[in-house]
Amino acid sequence: MAQNPSLEITLETLLESVDLAENIAVRAARAAGFSEDEVHKIGMSVREGVVNAYNYGNRQDRRKKIVMTVEFEPEAMIVRVLDEGRGFEPAEIPDPLDEENILRTSGRGLFLMRAFMDNLVVQRGPGGGAELIMWKKLPQSSGNGTGHRE
Repeated sequence: MAQNPSLEITLETLLESVDLAENIAVRAARAAGFSEDEVHKIGMSVREGVVNAYNYGNRQDRRKKIVMTVEFEPEAMIVRVLDEGRGFEPAEIPDPLDEENILRTSGRGLFLMRAFMDNLVVQRGPGGGAELIMWKKLPQSSGNGTGHRE
C-alpha cells in the first residue's frame, strides 16, 4: 500500500477560507521539512489561489465551494485549488509587469504563484471551473534517503 499522503478539504466561499487554506498548506509544508522562506512562499501561493477562487471563480457566491487538495509525491508537494466558476484562460490575464497594468491588481496572484512555486498549471476542472495545480520540489532529505516526514 504505497499511497502518497494527501489531504482534501472543501472550503466555503468565504473570506475566512483564505486563512484556513493558507494555514493548512503552511503546516503541511513545515511538516515536509521546507525552510521558513519556502513555507512562506507556499503559503502565499495558496492564499493567492484561494483568493482567486473566491473572487474571480466563485464570484463570492456562498452556494459554490472551493476544493483544496494537498498531495505529497516522492519528489514534490502538490497543491490543487478548484473553484466552481466559469474557468479562464491564463493567456487572457493581463501581465502585471506591463507598464499599462502596473497599477491594476488583476494578474498579480498568478504572477506570484509562478514566482514562488516550481510549476503552475491552470486547467478546466473536472466539473467546470478553474483548477490551479502548483508544485514545489521537496527539500532534499539528509541521511538514508527515506524522506522521513512528521
